[in-house]
Amino acid sequence: MGTQGEGNPAEGIARLEGYLLWNAHITEAHEEAGRFADRLPWLTDSERRDVESAYATDRLAVARATDAHIVRRITEIRSEYIERYERLRARCIAWAVICAAAMSAVLTPLALALGQ
Repeated sequence: MGTQGEGNPAEGIARLEGYLLWNAHITEAHEEAGRFADRLPWLTDSERRDVESAYATDRLAVARATDAHIVRRITEIRSEYIERYERLRARCIAWAVICAAAMSAVLTPLALALGQ
C-alpha cells in the first residue's frame, strides 16, 4: 500500500523546495509589514495589526503572482528548448543518413572496381 511519502524523489524535493520558498515569502511579508507599520507610530495596536495584515496579504498576493509568472515562463522556455532539440536531432539524423548514402555511393563503385 502506497503512502504519501513514496514516489519520485525529485518530485518530493521539488515539493519541499516549494514549501520552503513559500514559507520564506510569508516570513518576508510579515517582516516587511512590521517595518512598514513601524513608520506609522500614530497607529493604535488594533490599527497596526490591521495594517500589517493587509500589507502582508498584499505582499503574498504579489509573491504568488510572481511565482505563477515564473512557472509559466519556465514551462514556455522548456517547450521552446524541446522543440529546438527535436529539430536539431532531426537535422543531425538527416545529415547522418545523407553522409552514409554518399559514402555508400562513392565506396560501392570503388569496391566493385577494385574487386575485378
